[in-house]
Amino acid sequence: MPENDLQLLIDAAVAAGDVASSFWNKSPEVWEKGDDAGPVTEADLAVNELLHDQLAGARPDYGWLSEESEDSAARLDREKVLIIDPIDGTRSFIAGEKTWAHSLAISQNGQVTAAVVYLPLLDKLYTASIGGGASLNGKAIEKSDQKHIDGASLLSAKGSLLPQYWQGDVPSVKRHFRPSLAYRLALVAEGRFDAMMTLRDTWEWDVAAGALIASEAGAYVTDKVGGAPVFNNAVPKLPGILAGTAAVHSGLISRLK
Repeated sequence: MPENDLQLLIDAAVAAGDVASSFWNKSPEVWEKGDDAGPVTEADLAVNELLHDQLAGARPDYGWLSEESEDSAARLDREKVLIIDPIDGTRSFIAGEKTWAHSLAISQNGQVTAAVVYLPLLDKLYTASIGGGASLNGKAIEKSDQKHIDGASLLSAKGSLLPQYWQGDVPSVKRHFRPSLAYRLALVAEGRFDAMMTLRDTWEWDVAAGALIASEAGAYVTDKVGGAPVFNNAVPKLPGILAGTAAVHSGLISRLK
């Protein structure tokens, strides 16, 4: 990874925060994407344009994968790929909440090497580079030290704890929720929660950056069947994602059907 790849992402994320914040709480125009893909706002599109100009402009040899860009198979032939969610948590953005994030990552041969998750309205800039640890606003962070699944704090949608997904009893965890998957992963990295989980097929742009940040903070990060996540797939989805301390992650994986 070029030494300045991470700085490139940081600079782009900060610029994206300025653009998105200029639309926030000002009734931006909203459209439904169709096919249950959710809403998109004029802020998402403006941020996507900015990020494409800054990132693809600076790294023209890298592939491009973004939630708000038409996908192209050309990225599959690139060793390095930019994986971008201009605004992760668009519904939160529309509702005037502050827990939406910019999620920016670079993958190399399927493995994320640099990552930024930025929440401008909360002034939280999470960063990581492979082998370089994870930071929040420039200070090193690490996962919690929770050693038992019982009583662990879990970021998850309510539906993930329905009995049909589990062998035997549903784990006795304390469930919490944040709309943005990128932010959920970052909160696990920060040690504020012991684990996060989503069992639904997951778009790569939602979790690429957060997965590296959580992993570099010492968390175990896998898909819902325990496999290591691989990025820049032809269909850019993963079979769910789990991240947490060793004990909590193991407890969740072993009890899932």
